[in-house]
Amino acid sequence: MRVAIVHDWLYVIGGAERVLGEILKCFPTADVFTLFDILSPEDRAKIGFDHARTSFLQKMPFIAKRHRSYLPLMPIAIEQFDLSAYDLVISSSYAVAKGVITGPAQIHVSYVHSPMRYAWDLQHSYLRQSNCDRGLKGVFARLLLHWMRIWDMRTANGPDAIIANSAFVARRIAKVYRRKAHVIHPPVVQSVSNVDEPRGDYFMAASRLVPYKNIDAIIRAFQALPDQKLIVVGDGPEEKHLRGLAGPNVSFTGRVSDAQMRDLMHRARAFIFAAEEDFGIIPVEAQSEGTPVLALARGGVLETVRASFPNRTGLFFATPEPDDIAVCVKVFVEEERSFSREACRYQAALFSDERFRTQFKDFVYQEMASLPPAVPVAIAGSSERIASLKIGLP
Repeated sequence: MRVAIVHDWLYVIGGAERVLGEILKCFPTADVFTLFDILSPEDRAKIGFDHARTSFLQKMPFIAKRHRSYLPLMPIAIEQFDLSAYDLVISSSYAVAKGVITGPAQIHVSYVHSPMRYAWDLQHSYLRQSNCDRGLKGVFARLLLHWMRIWDMRTANGPDAIIANSAFVARRIAKVYRRKAHVIHPPVVQSVSNVDEPRGDYFMAASRLVPYKNIDAIIRAFQALPDQKLIVVGDGPEEKHLRGLAGPNVSFTGRVSDAQMRDLMHRARAFIFAAEEDFGIIPVEAQSEGTPVLALARGGVLETVRASFPNRTGLFFATPEPDDIAVCVKVFVEEERSFSREACRYQAALFSDERFRTQFKDFVYQEMASLPPAVPVAIAGSSERIASLKIGLP
């Protein structure tokens, strides 16, 4: 069996690339296709491949820094991959990868991290954040996204089966594509620590410092909590603005190594997460370190954090507003002793990489088993032999 794995693009290692790595462990001989690949050899090795077949976008100028400018060309580029030699096609898609063209004798399973958020329900937020919500620039941006929605909807019928990374995304797929998706949560790297270090005296937030992560609301919440400490981990375009908001009880570390991140998580009293994410890997990582999570009650985190007794692993706040976050922190401080490292770790283990590989392979093989069998067909006019042709049945 020949297997092709199609990923949108490769320029950093994020949650989608971790999923790609686990899919490659399921099918280690698969060929990787992507619109462009600017990873280092070391990063490719971390994911689990040494070479990817790329599209014509690979040779476009400034593709590393301005790849979003090539969005109008991405549907055309993804359709140019010739996958006719493969029996199984797996797409890992948060933009256009699911739009690859396959034939009736091939199985195409698409792992959808999310429909294109900037083209659908989050269009208005993205336009505002990119300053494309007004004027002639806004007109062209809206026309482009309108065309992308048409293409995205058309290509949603291409995969034989769709996997969503959360029930939250499955609902979005049903809303946008009118298709049912099977939920397989992404793999999360579990803690390797065998020793419980003493907890520190701080709360922790960590992410790329961009507006939709709502780190500003967390910092403002701690303005009303002068007796509580907050450590903010990460960097990004909002860093200067956020430092200006911070009081003396808030400190910044900038970007840290994975080992440093895990150590900070392990020692934190609780991890605070105020973004609406499709799944949200980092709250699960915090729980794997035995740390409770205080999270916005929206998105995939509702599936990963347990807020009910017994064995609860966190608390939720209703809106990403400073007042709601501050109240949640106060409630946690009062009930802190009711949270255990063991419960957090048990919850995180439900999202392990081994679990992902087992569920993913089982689902793919089940889809392959549902293919109609090859049907022997007599070739008209041939008396010497009968050829068996593999044809698709309705």
